[in-house]
Amino acid sequence: MTPYPVARLCAELGIDERALADRGLRQYAEARELVFVDTGAEDRDHFLVPRAAADWHRMAAAARADGVALMLASSFRSTARQAALIRKRLEQGRTIDDILTSVAAPGYSEHHTGRAVDIVTPEHPDLEEAFEATAAFAWLTANAGRFGFAMSYPRGNATGYIYEPWHWCHRVE
Repeated sequence: MTPYPVARLCAELGIDERALADRGLRQYAEARELVFVDTGAEDRDHFLVPRAAADWHRMAAAARADGVALMLASSFRSTARQAALIRKRLEQGRTIDDILTSVAAPGYSEHHTGRAVDIVTPEHPDLEEAFEATAAFAWLTANAGRFGFAMSYPRGNATGYIYEPWHWCHRVE
């Protein structure tokens, strides 16, 4: 059963939750215990659940030791923040179907878990497919698994989301 606030937010935004289920998407509960990780891109404070935060720090340090800078562009995000991101795109004239290829519906984002991160570098500060051509992406592809992180939306994924080489989720609970 869909929790009332998520169902209400989805209805307000014109999101058909049955269509999300048909894509194989699932709801995620918001993390309850978060710890400060870093102030990342755009001077935004980032929070993760304790285990993901510890592994993020270990991973970022290992990358740094190999000459690769990893920076957070996004981490924990509440359902309310997720709804605000969608509203902003709707106000820009985008359709909900288009938006839902690159932004998860409120309640359906891995960011709610406090385990997902969007990664950028000083040389590549934008969340774009071109991130796959960076040394950071090559390093993550070869090493992120050692720290419990995996890329959630590879090219051709079955979820209906665009390819997101910058989005990695901590899979260790």
